[in-house]
Amino acid sequence: MPELPEVEVTVRLLDEALRGEVIESALSPSVNALKTYDPPLHALEGATIEGLRRRGKLVLVDVSGGLTLLVHLMSAGRLQLYPKRATLRDRTSRLLLRLGGDRELRLREFGTRQAAWVKLLRSEAVEEEETLATLAPEAWPDPPAAEELAARLGSARPLHAMLRDQRVIAGIGRTWVDDILWAAELSPFKRGDDLSAEEVATLRAAMVAELGRAVEAYAATWRLPLPDKQAKVARIHAHQGEPCPRCETMLEAVFYEDYVMTYCPHDQTEGRILKDRRLSRLLK
Repeated sequence: MPELPEVEVTVRLLDEALRGEVIESALSPSVNALKTYDPPLHALEGATIEGLRRRGKLVLVDVSGGLTLLVHLMSAGRLQLYPKRATLRDRTSRLLLRLGGDRELRLREFGTRQAAWVKLLRSEAVEEEETLATLAPEAWPDPPAAEELAARLGSARPLHAMLRDQRVIAGIGRTWVDDILWAAELSPFKRGDDLSAEEVATLRAAMVAELGRAVEAYAATWRLPLPDKQAKVARIHAHQGEPCPRCETMLEAVFYEDYVMTYCPHDQTEGRILKDRRLSRLLK
């Protein structure tokens, strides 16, 4: 799942490669992916790419003529630059921006959900778009100060759910929430309103450190063209059954329908093994 570190480095690479390029044509093979019709997608034809930027887990492509293309990769989308154009029979393609020299910026999506989407917006209206208007401050590189962060987290919801809520803090998803909570030595089920001032400060520092570490690791190794799958650099996420990098206790996990939550019992839950939701369903 592309989260803040993956999107940040993708945007850096694509911005360097595409700034100043002219869009020859724009196509959306998947009707479900295109969420706006005014301005029409063909308004991009002949426009120059002025730059790419990230907001949370979203990608914004600014082009000449006062337009911005907003791209949400969701859980399985990938935005990639290809040296050759795709055929319209490519079932993974959601958006094709065709450039000079036969190159193409392509939004592809893997899996069956078809949840990735794009919106073409007038630049002056970008911040009013619902997804962006409700987006919280960034988790990296400069998240809210401890006092503001405490207020944002000050509810009875568990931290694992709250840190993935883009209206609370922007950019964190199911991978990096595990590593952040592990680095902060906090239980994923600890309530936000139970955090002490010291724990909030520790959590903030863990956000900066873990997301920054991932960004640095990807920036040092990723190159265009990006492959469809990239190796993760998570310390504990999806490493259940392996020793904790800090204390060597075996990492445990809670399995949900479509994702896994990994944690260290020794460092995060006072030795308690959390209930496996798969077994709970079977015992009903």
